[in-house]
Amino acid sequence: MVGPDEFLKDIARALGFLSRVPIPGRFFAGYDGSMRRTSGAFAVAGAVIALPAALLLGVLLHFGVRPELAALVTLALQILLTGGLHEDGLADCADGLGGGGTRERMLEIMKDSRLGVYGGLALILSLGLRTEALAGIAATGPVAAALAVIAVNAAARAALVWHWSFLPPARVDGVAAAVGQPAGAALITALISGGLIYAIATVSDLGLARALVSAVVATLATILFARLVRGKIQGHTGDTLGASEQICEIALYVALAIAA
Repeated sequence: MVGPDEFLKDIARALGFLSRVPIPGRFFAGYDGSMRRTSGAFAVAGAVIALPAALLLGVLLHFGVRPELAALVTLALQILLTGGLHEDGLADCADGLGGGGTRERMLEIMKDSRLGVYGGLALILSLGLRTEALAGIAATGPVAAALAVIAVNAAARAALVWHWSFLPPARVDGVAAAVGQPAGAALITALISGGLIYAIATVSDLGLARALVSAVVATLATILFARLVRGKIQGHTGDTLGASEQICEIALYVALAIAA
C-alpha cells in the first residue's frame, strides 16, 4: 500500500514525465525511473497539468471572449505545458499505422521523427475537434467548461495507463519498455482516481446522463484503438501511449459537446 508521502512523490514524478513543469530534484533522489508504480499517479498529474489551462478558459469565457478563440488558446497553453508529448505520439502513430504495410515498417515509420501526411492530418483533426467541442461545452458556462478540461485530462491519462497495461511492449528496446509496465495496483489507482476526478468535475454541472454517456463513448474509443494497435503491431510503444491519450481526450470532448 502506497502511503500519502509516496503518492505525492509519484505525482511529482508523473508531472516530470508527462509535462515540462519544473519539478524539484529532491523528488527524484534515489529514483530509478521506473513507471510501474508512478503511473498510478498519472490521472492526478493530468488534472494538475490541466489546472492552468482550465483557469485560463474560465477567465476568458467570463470576460466574453468568443468560445472558439478561448478554447483554442486553452489548448495551446495545455500543449505548451506538455511540450506536445501526446500530440507527437498521435502524429507518429498515425504515420506508422497508416503508412506502413508490415509490422516492422510501421514501427520504423513511428520511430522516424519526420511528419507525414497521416500525422499532419491527425494533428489537424485533433486540434480542430477538441477546439470546436470545447467551445460547444462552453455554452454550459465558464465553470462547467473549466471543470471539463480538468475532468477530460485526468480521464485521458487513466486511459493511457490502461492502454499501457493492456498491451505488451512492441519493442524490447523502446522507451516504454525501458521504464516498465504499470503494476496491477498502479492501474487500479489510475482508473479509480481518473474516474473520481472525471465524475466530480462533470456530473454537478453537466449532468449524470451526459457525463456517463460520454464516458462510455470514450471507453469504447479507447478499447477499439487498443485492439487496432494490437492487430497492427502486437504491442504498445511510447507513440501509441500518447495516441491513446489523444483518442480518449477527443472522444470525451466531442461526446460531452454532442450530448448537451
